[in-house]
Amino acid sequence: MNEKPNGRVAFITGANRGLGLETARELGKQGIVVVLGSRDAKKGAAAAAKLRGEGITAESVGFDVTKTQDHQKAYDYLEKKYGRLDILVNNAGVLKENQISATGSGPNPVSAVSPEILHDTFETNFFAPVALTQKLLPLIRKAPSGRIVNVSSILSSLTLHSDPNSPIYEFKTFAYDASKAALNSFTIHLAYELRDNKIKVNSAHPGWVKTDMGGPDATIDLSEGGKTSAQLATLPEDGPSGGFYHLGQPLPW
Repeated sequence: MNEKPNGRVAFITGANRGLGLETARELGKQGIVVVLGSRDAKKGAAAAAKLRGEGITAESVGFDVTKTQDHQKAYDYLEKKYGRLDILVNNAGVLKENQISATGSGPNPVSAVSPEILHDTFETNFFAPVALTQKLLPLIRKAPSGRIVNVSSILSSLTLHSDPNSPIYEFKTFAYDASKAALNSFTIHLAYELRDNKIKVNSAHPGWVKTDMGGPDATIDLSEGGKTSAQLATLPEDGPSGGFYHLGQPLPW
């Protein structure tokens, strides 16, 4: 059963499908107005309509996280309609590498990652969410207790990647892994800057979820994929900031 609207507003990037849509659904069930940012405006509108059919207050805006003008468009929309932003979920991301090497097993060779893939991956997974957060931070500061969630991955963990006994040791996708590690660094640095503020900033590992990116062999159903981001987006006043979590459990950087 959905809760009544409580006045909080969330903006979720890459929200017309997959993890973004499930995160919006989780937040919407709690009475939070969800604004879906989607590159395909028609698909975004359809996703918002679907959520409204479930009793959720949902809106959509055409939004490409890599376009600076869209950052301004999102700011203008939220500022004009709500005057603030309570929750920002930086969910949009790309994985442009194969999860296994050309030989069929083992890691992708770092020496084969092209500069184009490296640049494109960092643009979407790191530079764009940093720029968007900087743009929307004035609106988040106006919220009673702002929350910023950077959707990362356990594949960002340098600790686990360097441990031959870790479960991710053989899953090396250099551009993706490095971009998410950089995003985690942003989480730590921004949380430090805002340490005396009520705003909380955390990184989320959704889990290995059955999405287009996660693939059919993933171990977590899509319906469960938005839970970690939703938890971090609704942390209580005494909740953590500057951490990396999956379903409430801290992960190694």
